[in-house]
Amino acid sequence: MALDGVLNTSTWPSQKAASDESDEFLVRRARDGDFAAFETLYHRYQVLAYRFAYQMTGRRDDAEDVTQEAFVRAYQHLPKYRDEAKFSTWLLRIVSNLCADRARMNQRRTALEQQEATDGLDWMTIGSNEDPNENLEQDRRKIALRKALAALPPHHRNVIVLRDIEEKEYTDIAEILGCSVGGAKLRVLRARRALKERIAPLLEDPS
Repeated sequence: MALDGVLNTSTWPSQKAASDESDEFLVRRARDGDFAAFETLYHRYQVLAYRFAYQMTGRRDDAEDVTQEAFVRAYQHLPKYRDEAKFSTWLLRIVSNLCADRARMNQRRTALEQQEATDGLDWMTIGSNEDPNENLEQDRRKIALRKALAALPPHHRNVIVLRDIEEKEYTDIAEILGCSVGGAKLRVLRARRALKERIAPLLEDPS
């Protein structure tokens, strides 16, 4: 169900839809498979849902996505709707939950991006051209890195190679792996943690 013109308020229909039928009546019809009845509810409350989502997210794109998803979920969960609550109240509860989910997802993505900025493999290869002992330590770390990388499960090794060796963008990694960009970042983070766990015993002082 497309939200045609949702970003252009001049194209939005009035919340007072052409039908004067009650929400309860329309919900009953929609439950019985009358999609036109649900479309009437959609046109009646799309502005309300969008405005609420926009106030919650502060972004037009997010508000549009949340509004669309809210109506999809409302349609899918009509059998669970109880008439003691107004349809508009129930719909806004769905919008509120989706906004909360989106906020948590954005916080998680921000945390991943911050960790990404400081969690690459540079810590494995830093050395000094002027200090032979430090360069020996650097060589030891590189050998440990190669051994640990070879010992990783393929799904971890692949993302390490893509991101830290091939230096692929996350959008490219996501396309290669068939996942979202956020999912690609999470996979890289997990792979790096697994790599560090395998490297740790290899770097223990042999003396």
